[in-house]
Amino acid sequence: MGHTQESLAEQLQVSPDTIAGWESGRRPLTAVPVGQMLVHRHLLLQLGTAPALLQALERGMEADVLLASALNGPKPVETSPLGAWVMQRDLVEVLVWPLNHTPPQPIRTLPAPPRPRHGPVPAAPEMSSTDCRRFFTQMRRTAERACGEAQFLLRRQALYLCGYDKAADTPEWLTHQQGLGRPSNWLHDWLNARSVAAVAARQGDRDRMRHYIESALSDEAGEAANLNYWAYWIGETAHLELSDGFIASRTTGPWPGNKLLAHLAQGLSPRYGYVELNIHSLWALLAVRPNLLKSGAAAHALRERLPVMLDSRELSDRARRELDSIRYAIRLAEA
Repeated sequence: MGHTQESLAEQLQVSPDTIAGWESGRRPLTAVPVGQMLVHRHLLLQLGTAPALLQALERGMEADVLLASALNGPKPVETSPLGAWVMQRDLVEVLVWPLNHTPPQPIRTLPAPPRPRHGPVPAAPEMSSTDCRRFFTQMRRTAERACGEAQFLLRRQALYLCGYDKAADTPEWLTHQQGLGRPSNWLHDWLNARSVAAVAARQGDRDRMRHYIESALSDEAGEAANLNYWAYWIGETAHLELSDGFIASRTTGPWPGNKLLAHLAQGLSPRYGYVELNIHSLWALLAVRPNLLKSGAAAHALRERLPVMLDSRELSDRARRELDSIRYAIRLAEA
């Protein structure tokens, strides 16, 4: 924003030491009373702070609470906050930022600050190697102890976070955990297969993702579940879900699809392990929402990325056919 600690402190009517404490983490923002935090938020908006950055800050405070819950030691799985609701991308990206060192989308798109900061400044939220190990150890314990249908969501989300662990035994441990027992219904089986494929793709195994697409997304139920899952994950839906049940709808929800189109188009890069799932999901999305090709910037980005993707040698024949189908749909929309 171009402010010094002193000038921002004057605007927010706090001491410069408070601003310095917030920046260093010495004074956690989660300790600020809710009413006062809302006052600060309104003032920051008036001072020109990017709304997306303030939203990321809110998710950051929530992520702090989740991280602290894991770092404070083992608790009964019934009380774990990770199983309270189905998490979305805006929270998860902030939560894993100190673990994978990848900034959340709202941060990546911010312009460079108007003036450099003085002194040593961390480039991202930091966790010590000891705390990272403690976090992943707690996630493993949570996943191992969350048994039964009532705790499926908690187990699924704990396993998902364990997928960011770079420990040498992580792939073997995840494979073992994901093979334990038999999911009790179609949705649990479908979500378990998706989790296995997602973790494998993150670790460079694209064949598992291709098998998932060919087997789990081969009928109308699987296709609708995939799009409903994506739409919720990137924030198309208007409210939080407390369980995975909404994914199992046999039809796609009432969400518009613009955010999903933009997200999937952005993920069209040969280097992404998820790229073939992105391609298939785009193909399925445009089949049910063909008018999205007239939606402006996202559709334009899609048109620009298609030639690059079609030149890639890493794609399967199925993915190439789907890209050709998308290109044909674009031509029809432009005619």
